[in-house]
Amino acid sequence: MASIDKGEHITDSKIEKKNHKKYRRDKPWDNENIDHWKIDRWNISEDKLPGGRLLEESTFATLFPKYRENYLRQVWPVVTKALDGHKIACELDLVEGSMTVRTTSATTDPYIILKARDLLKLIARSIPVVQALKVLKDECVSDIVKIGGIVRNKERFIKRRQRLLGQDGSTLKALELVTGCFILVQGNTVSIMSESHKGLKQARQVVVDCMNNIHPIYHIKRLMIMKELAKDEKLKDEDWERFLPKFAKKNVQRKKAAKKREVKAYTPFPPAQTPRKVDMQLETGEYFASEEVRKTRQLIAKKSKAKAKSAEKRKLREMEDGKLPAKRTRKEKGGGDKSSAADVDVGRLQSNLKNSGRGGAGGKSSMSDFVQG
Repeated sequence: MASIDKGEHITDSKIEKKNHKKYRRDKPWDNENIDHWKIDRWNISEDKLPGGRLLEESTFATLFPKYRENYLRQVWPVVTKALDGHKIACELDLVEGSMTVRTTSATTDPYIILKARDLLKLIARSIPVVQALKVLKDECVSDIVKIGGIVRNKERFIKRRQRLLGQDGSTLKALELVTGCFILVQGNTVSIMSESHKGLKQARQVVVDCMNNIHPIYHIKRLMIMKELAKDEKLKDEDWERFLPKFAKKNVQRKKAAKKREVKAYTPFPPAQTPRKVDMQLETGEYFASEEVRKTRQLIAKKSKAKAKSAEKRKLREMEDGKLPAKRTRKEKGGGDKSSAADVDVGRLQSNLKNSGRGGAGGKSSMSDFVQG
């Protein structure tokens, strides 16, 4: 019995084949020369909306922190001028602390309002206005990563955020060079700007992993190798897993010093309840005493405690004084005491004066008689 393939059916004991390509037509966009990922720029003179204008007004508002108020007041004319070129209206409200952008009747580009919204968000997150205005270009994309809620412990959060920056911003600079992005860490957010979605995605992954306790240096090493492999014509279309380093997480369990537990004898009865302060006062009879008697007893107890302490200190002083004579004898061995030397000098002076009074040898006296040799 002959086997029947798929796409064949029997009609009147005859085998006929189906023609699947009967209705297939050549598609003009199925061409290898066409780059489907290319982003065409919006030309105001050539490209026009159906109907000539937007049907409704779109608006976006963004709040900004208090410390950015002075800076925004200075650079707002620059922002207004840049948005006027794209026919977008903007407003800075210093009372409410907000920035607003909206479309006008002259707006022709339907996507520019989203670009203007991103511009406000980047300015609010402390990105310089010169850098933030680049987001209005079609090839430039941006992202704001919220890192505040990833780590709950504040000290750990600060440490990991500092790890992302590195010493003198070296780690952040290396990450910018590898991914081709502009990265700014500010408060609880990380702002990223790039000219490719690929670099933006890589930078976001590194930031999130850093806050999840994976050091950025591992990602930087991996991205550097991938960048070099992409330049090689032979290897750029192959699998790169064999070239890329694998950083396995090692959880080394350290043995803790086991504390010896005292084995207590098992008793089915619970431990006795500790006596309360009131119970102790009832036993001594202090509970029934008046407030004055209670205070006098406390004062007497305090004084007796102070006396005992002073007696202890007195004993310590006496013990220290008992050791002092031994120290004095050592000084005497070394060359005598100052007071004894002074006594000897006075005695010698008196004897010299007496001799000079008697007349001595011819009644003359010299200075050497009064001065010790």
